[in-house]
Amino acid sequence: MRSSARPNYSRPILTTLLILVALLVVVPVLHAQSPPLIDRELFFGDPEIAGAQISPDGAYIAFIKPLKGTRNVWVKKTAEPFSSAKPITADTARPIPAYFWSRDGKYVLFVQDKAGDENYNVYAVDPAGAPAAGLEVPSARNLTDVKGVRAFIYAVPRTEPDAIYVGINDRDKAWHDLYKVKISTGERTLVRKNTDRITGWVFDLKDQLKLATRSAENGDTEVLRVDANGFQKIYSCNVFEACGPVRYHKDGERTYFLTNKGDVDLVRLELLNPTTGKEELVEADPLSHVDFGNATFSEVSDELIATSYNDERPRIYWKDKQFESDYKLLQKKLPNKELAFGSSTKDEKLWLVSAYGDTDPGATYLFDRTTKNLALQYQIREKLNRDYLAPMKPVRYKSSDGLEIPAYLTLPKGVEAKNLPVIIVPHGGPWGRDSWGYNSFAQFLANRGYAVLQPNFRASTGYGKKFLDAGNKQWGEKMQDDVTWGAKYLISQGIADPKRIGIMGGSYGGYATLAGVTFTPDVYAAAVSIVGPSNLITLLESIPPYWEQIRVLFYQRMGDPNTPEGKAQLERQSPLNAAAKIKTPLLVVQGANDPRVNKRESDQIVIALRDRGFPVEYLVAPDEGHGFARPVNNMAMFASAEKFLAKYLGGRYQESMTPEVTQRLKDISVDVKTVSLPKRMETSSSAPKPAVDLQPGTSSYKASIALGGQSIPLTLKTEIKEENGAWTVNETALTPQGEITDKSTIEKASLLLKKRYIKQGPMTIEMDVAPDKISGSMTMNGQAKPIDANPGGALFADGAGTFEVIAALPLADGYSVGFRNFDVQKQKIQMKQLKVLGTESVTVPAGTFDAYKVEIVAADNDADKQTVWIAKDSRKVVKISAVIPSMGGAVLTSELTP
Repeated sequence: MRSSARPNYSRPILTTLLILVALLVVVPVLHAQSPPLIDRELFFGDPEIAGAQISPDGAYIAFIKPLKGTRNVWVKKTAEPFSSAKPITADTARPIPAYFWSRDGKYVLFVQDKAGDENYNVYAVDPAGAPAAGLEVPSARNLTDVKGVRAFIYAVPRTEPDAIYVGINDRDKAWHDLYKVKISTGERTLVRKNTDRITGWVFDLKDQLKLATRSAENGDTEVLRVDANGFQKIYSCNVFEACGPVRYHKDGERTYFLTNKGDVDLVRLELLNPTTGKEELVEADPLSHVDFGNATFSEVSDELIATSYNDERPRIYWKDKQFESDYKLLQKKLPNKELAFGSSTKDEKLWLVSAYGDTDPGATYLFDRTTKNLALQYQIREKLNRDYLAPMKPVRYKSSDGLEIPAYLTLPKGVEAKNLPVIIVPHGGPWGRDSWGYNSFAQFLANRGYAVLQPNFRASTGYGKKFLDAGNKQWGEKMQDDVTWGAKYLISQGIADPKRIGIMGGSYGGYATLAGVTFTPDVYAAAVSIVGPSNLITLLESIPPYWEQIRVLFYQRMGDPNTPEGKAQLERQSPLNAAAKIKTPLLVVQGANDPRVNKRESDQIVIALRDRGFPVEYLVAPDEGHGFARPVNNMAMFASAEKFLAKYLGGRYQESMTPEVTQRLKDISVDVKTVSLPKRMETSSSAPKPAVDLQPGTSSYKASIALGGQSIPLTLKTEIKEENGAWTVNETALTPQGEITDKSTIEKASLLLKKRYIKQGPMTIEMDVAPDKISGSMTMNGQAKPIDANPGGALFADGAGTFEVIAALPLADGYSVGFRNFDVQKQKIQMKQLKVLGTESVTVPAGTFDAYKVEIVAADNDADKQTVWIAKDSRKVVKISAVIPSMGGAVLTSELTP
């Protein structure tokens, strides 16, 4: 049986990590009936066992369990106890986020990224294999072994159990080509080159490629029939609608299809014939409350066996009488629990079934559909006392304009629900939603004595098109009202103490936190913003290449920074631009390498409170990006946040920490007195004056990119020569993905950039540069986009020859100067600040040099920093170290070779 969720037509942004928001909090003196304080490790530490999956033949069970402090995949025989299991992965840097069995059960496949760069590769490991030499686990094969790419798994074919179909964006970062990969060898075969903005591929039940989805230039979603001679559009929906195939019907002609196109509000399940275009309604929510949820199919019969909906609580509608009978039997055996069928054997006779509730993280059972035997396998977080947990209650309230807002309320156990301290926790996304069930964050806060409200504000998904669209361009406005009116609702019910209301969230939830204390400064008594963006324009500029297909959707839902009215709206809605209004005690949590939330903007928020005498605390993790991934960083954050909230809202908190967490909290805590912004850089249109001119010649460098414990080797070469009365600088980089060429034409004496040419794979960039105009084009796969900008002055030390030009400046101890660069991707000017930090001896393969140590920092982002060592006598560039924020803080190092 396999559950097919809706297609990925609205990937939540800022998503997922923000959930780490889960922190903290506490309440005042509690009643004698209050449960004891539960150790935060029991809420947020690694579960002992989780995520079990049975092998297709039923002989083995794989599961997730920590190995040396990091979650890895383990395997045991089904009949053996879990204590007999052995690990089959041994990642010590980051937890394994997901895995599954191959169709024939010969391999376990899993995905992993490096240092949080979100570039996931797919790996295969033989669970029966012997440990590799010097290791305690078998060797894993990287099936998508290309650095800096993000792989998507599209299909796991039945007819070829030794194969998977994956998308890899090595040729073009924005779009994934379709490959067939042989699991046993890693052999990769290109099936389709994606030059048509394809976002997904759909195979029928015989593993024939039949359909594709495409993101049109205007944001429409198009469904295409894949024919021998190309594509044929068979269906489309606009940027505010949802549509897409789910799974082929057993007849091989029709496909199950989700849509809310046209006047339809709620997403519904249909059958679509790609040849005739005929649509047949299968089901919409019988209660007309929410969007269609999931369709579950039998892998044996290929029949639809159940549909489900995520309403206030989950609802399921059975289509298969035998499965329904088994479900009802399980309900009798496991009363008052929600049940979820997990993995099964190939014949669907053995199932792993989960039983959970709002006060129960869950337990996993093995169910034999033939004998009806039900055997407990493990409890999730078994050391967590279920008797101490608090029920989660669905509630609804009216917002400022009368719109009804669904939410979940968790009240502290053993305390009268009157005049309580409250934490409002807006979810991330914002295009996602909170659901009923066990929630570590809500339970943690309730245990500390807080009432916890989780509002599904407008723009939350699952409640229909109208509710989703009501949030369009409403960040900080109507969407924020939905949060504020949640606080008013709790006050009107007598539940909340109006003077002890807090707000906390991560990513979009962090934005809502900052917006709450900025635009409604009298509502909240304490706030915790975790990687919360305060500048919406900066946020939109940070969209990664592989989100290119939904950029138009972002502009329609948030606002278009490229129009005067859109820019004005986004500026108005950005808390950073009104930070002087904040007076609520605030804890700001920041990853130093966050590509979406600029650390300097968080610095400004902190300074705005500090300089006006309002309480503010600041955590900055140097090894994190948009969200904390390292467990020790998370636990330090949780510990700090719960103590902070207790201080201002009067709740309980846990004082104790492990020595490791104690030290880490000390390391990432920032003394707010030391936070400062660099002096405003001069914006003169003139450029720095070189002391010497360039010299012709060729230099070679041995280089590498260090990322998450891995090193990616590079070979760099810089060639300078005189051509047509100007300097031509040609830089080439040999990478595992191929050659990158960057060529600059630089004016003699002044060393100003005049032309630039970049070639990387299918991308070509050509620019002509003048002090008042940059013009040219960026071409990708034959599609050209114009470059047109006014730099407001000359570009200096930009492109090929950057560091050689810097070496020509009148360098001396303490020398400092600013200059202009042009960010080609964002098409905006970036100011750089250069400073000579001193001199030091540096040894590289070419020898030992007495060198100036020069630091170059972007004016708008401290994380964007390069350090270069320049020989004092020859002005030769001998070493470079550059931080790459967009790669999770990866560091590029290059050293001069003989």
